[in-house]
Amino acid sequence: MDANVEYQDAKDALLLPRVKAGFVVLVRNNELYQLRSSMRYLEDRFNKKYNYPWIFLNEEPFTEEFKNMTAMMTNAQVHYGLIPTEHWSYPDWIDQGYAAQTRKQMAEENIVYGGSESYRHMCRYQSGFFMLHPLLDDLDYYWRVEPGVKFSCDIEYDPFRLMQDRDLKYGFTISLKEYHATIPTLWNTTLDFARKNPQYIFPRNSSDSILGFVSEDRGWNYNLCHFWSNFEIASIKFMRSEAYQSYFKFLDKAGGFFYERWGDAPVHSIAVSLMLGKNDVHWFYDIGYKHDFFEHCPTEPSWLTNGKCYCEPTTSFTHNQGSCHSQFLNVMNRTEASFIVTQPDLEDIS
Repeated sequence: MDANVEYQDAKDALLLPRVKAGFVVLVRNNELYQLRSSMRYLEDRFNKKYNYPWIFLNEEPFTEEFKNMTAMMTNAQVHYGLIPTEHWSYPDWIDQGYAAQTRKQMAEENIVYGGSESYRHMCRYQSGFFMLHPLLDDLDYYWRVEPGVKFSCDIEYDPFRLMQDRDLKYGFTISLKEYHATIPTLWNTTLDFARKNPQYIFPRNSSDSILGFVSEDRGWNYNLCHFWSNFEIASIKFMRSEAYQSYFKFLDKAGGFFYERWGDAPVHSIAVSLMLGKNDVHWFYDIGYKHDFFEHCPTEPSWLTNGKCYCEPTTSFTHNQGSCHSQFLNVMNRTEASFIVTQPDLEDIS
């Protein structure tokens, strides 16, 4: 579709029924003000036009202050959910003593979050449970949001409608490499799963396969590339599918969330790369986004001069040596510009 036509359609989309979608945030009470900042950015850049609902999840009950202070940040519906204890605790097959030993060793080796017990519960929850929460039952798509993130460009179309209209399953903004020390056995465990469950794996010989994003030798080894899942827009149907949930359960039984430090980002990314095809995945190139020190900034010059974006393109992680964006583009056989959904109004650039 011609980009200008799609841009016009995106404006008209405001008149269409809203997609069954919402924002999902795993957040604690003490992250209230970082969350309010994220909400302000996303409401101003996008959601004030659409009023998609916000869903907040916590392993502890939310305080009334938290509820009041977040509800006032949006005109959309807000929902507050409690995480089931069984989703934020040790399953009975985990040796907690051994898990504690491995945390201690990883902390001594200065591995990021290596000594954190709560971080492991979070990664496990984000890998396989949050998408099962009843508050998501009526949704087709979720947009994951983190406290303290920034959105630096006006979002002039509805990403949820894009996902629906193109039948996309997964979208991201930043891709990078994982720390090998946190996932030493993840790939071998994945290969074991694939051998035992070939019915879930996208044919690697297909021209539409995206296995090459995570492996440069047809699957023998993992190149550590992953989509950074703190921003992701994805299909709940895919995340709840028999294929994905079987993969998560297989990993969970292996114990790597606790004995190592398996993150939800490589888990999501490997599943996407093994189970989906090129037409299922989208790079939201035109959404400026920053988390911690990592930032994606679109490099379209007119977007800066027209005020669409405020970020500095030279600071974008996209062309950093540790980025996996070139790997993704090579596998997709596409260019950055081909992922632009909108174009500026002609009157804005005349």
